[in-house]
This record gives sequence, C-alpha cells and structure tokens, in this order.
Amino acid sequence: MKLQYIVIEGVIGVGKTTLTGMLANRLNAKMVLEQPEENPFLEDFYKRPKQYAFQTQLFFLLSRYRQQQAIPQRDLFHQTIVADYLFAKDKIFAYLNLEDRELRLYEKIVHLLEKDITRCDLVVYLKSKPSRLMENITLRDRPYEREMEPGYIEALNEAYNKFFAHYHDSPLLVVDTTRLDFVKRKDDFEYLVSRIQNFNFQEQDPTSWAFLD
Repeated sequence: MKLQYIVIEGVIGVGKTTLTGMLANRLNAKMVLEQPEENPFLEDFYKRPKQYAFQTQLFFLLSRYRQQQAIPQRDLFHQTIVADYLFAKDKIFAYLNLEDRELRLYEKIVHLLEKDITRCDLVVYLKSKPSRLMENITLRDRPYEREMEPGYIEALNEAYNKFFAHYHDSPLLVVDTTRLDFVKRKDDFEYLVSRIQNFNFQEQDPTSWAFLD
C-alpha cells in the first residue's frame, strides 16, 4: 500500500514537527503543520490555564479544521502528505483542560466538524519520557512555552498514552523515542523511515519498538 497521508503525533517537545519536515523532504511530500504561534491565547493559557483553556482550545480546533479542509486537494507535485498533528488528538487537550460546561459545548462543536475530516493512511505516535520532553522544550526556548509546568507535561504525556492505547481509527505505529535521536543520528532516521515505509498493515495491533543504546 502506498502511503499518501501520514500523520506524526506525540506530546509537546517530542520532535514531531522536526520529523515531519525530515520525512516530507525524503518523500518529496507536502507538509501540513500546526501553527501554535498563531493562537493569541496560548501564552496566557500557560500562565493562567483555567482562565484561558476554552479560548485556546476553540482557536486550535477551528484552525485545525480549516487546515484539514485542504488535505483532500492533493496536487500533482506532492502525491504524499505528511502532517504533524492528528485532528482527533484535539480531544486529548479538551478532556485534560476544560471544565464540564465547557467540555459539553466543545463536544457539540467537534461532533459537527469531525465527520468532514479525511482519514489518514498511517499515524506514527512518538513516545518519550516527561523529563526528556521538558529538556527539549527548554532547549528550543519558545517564548509561549516558558511558563509551562513539568506537571502539565506529565499529565499530558499520560493522556496521550491512554488515547493512543485505545486508538483504532487508522493504522498506528508506536515509536519509543527515549533513546532515539533521528536528528543527529542518521541511522536512527533511516531505520525510522524504513519502518514507516514497510509498515505491516496486516497486523491488527499497533506496532511498537524501542531504540536501545
């Protein structure tokens, strides 16, 4: 099966956007990237999450939906699409951050939108430890992430793992990146590309493997 629509997923700081760019370059693919810096509520959310959670969530939901509407329009020069987010993962943040009344309203909105979303051919879920994620977040030093608390990343990491443990909407490849450096080690990247391109679609359970020293 030729992969035409690949999604790279993972918690903040795991390297999904970097891998998306590297993979798109290798496959001569079109990239679809989240634009978190365009969210005017995000920096305020990290400072005062309860006050700004709903505004932040709704902006992301509608922004992602707008991007998704262009995905079926595949052009002749980019037969493959690689995205750095899965539309369905929006619910991870909603269930983690929204209060009950906000969540009920959110669910009504997302129910209307999700039926129009194109199903991807493969989701690659990058796993890592919270300590590694925080290290990466600190190193890249994005202004709107400077107020992020380690406890939030730990909770988010747990929520992601639970979400993908029960995810069955698309074929899923789970990658433990704790000891993986696909940016600095060419062999790691080549192995990762090989596993994506040779994914066994006959397997009913998600494939996972760990990179060891």
